[in-house]
Amino acid sequence: MTENDEPAAPSHVDFAELQIQKLYVKDVSFEAPQSPQAFLQEIKPSVEVHLDSRTTRLGDNVHEVVLAVTVTVKSEDNVIYLVEVQQAGVFTLQGVPADQLGPVLATACPTILFPYAREVVSDLVTRGGFPPLLLAPVNFDALYARDLERRQSESEAGAKQVTH
Repeated sequence: MTENDEPAAPSHVDFAELQIQKLYVKDVSFEAPQSPQAFLQEIKPSVEVHLDSRTTRLGDNVHEVVLAVTVTVKSEDNVIYLVEVQQAGVFTLQGVPADQLGPVLATACPTILFPYAREVVSDLVTRGGFPPLLLAPVNFDALYARDLERRQSESEAGAKQVTH
């Protein structure tokens, strides 16, 4: 290859682009039904975390994704506190093939939103007078794959019931 030999530039480059337009807290709730008694006794808490996301198409290539995080902390059968956070974002997705739009909205966008929701949960718990609660990172790709597999097996089971 000589100095004047340059690799040919591709004539057309296809790429997907995800842009964050806005991040915001859509809804938040904190309840501590056992206060102030919960502060006066030693408790052995159990923590339950529930995640859900939903998507709304706002326009061409523009979507709102809402990640709902619910944390319930119990001691025996008593709810010590309950935190509900809906962290949302408006995303523009361009160049994403139609068959990949669902997975991107269900995995990439919640992955972006989760650290913000985690911070809100931690802040609310601390402001409620409880020790800090830091949620572990979440693999939304694995959750999406598991949910897809579950739906496929339910669909197959439904098809088998219909044919018998």
